[in-house]
Parts: sequence; C-alpha cells; structure tokens
Amino acid sequence: MSVLHIAVEPVFRAGVVLSAVTAFVYCVAVVTVAASSVLFRTPQRRRDARATLRILMRRRGGR
Repeated sequence: MSVLHIAVEPVFRAGVVLSAVTAFVYCVAVVTVAASSVLFRTPQRRRDARATLRILMRRRGGR
C-alpha cells in the first residue's frame, strides 16, 4: 500500500458516511413534512406543509 492510499482512505470513508447521514436526514425531513401535510388539523397548516414539501422535492435541473 502506498502512503497516499493510507492517507486518502479515511477521508473517503468519512465522506461516504457524511453522504449517507445527509441522505437519511433529508429523507426523514421529507417524510415528516409529507405526514404533516396530511395530518395537520387546520387547512392553512396543511397548505404550508404541502408548500414546504414542494420546495423539498423540487428538481434542480432544466431551467
């Protein structure tokens, strides 16, 4: 093994773990907002939750 490989491997693993944690947190946020858009009692709060969900699910490409 080269010295570069030994030095880069922990950084790569940390990046993978950080990416996985970020994806998990994002999924939890989307599920929470989606559930809120259905379960809130007042129509205004449901509309707000749906608007937030629209923002979270917006696609980045195209325009």
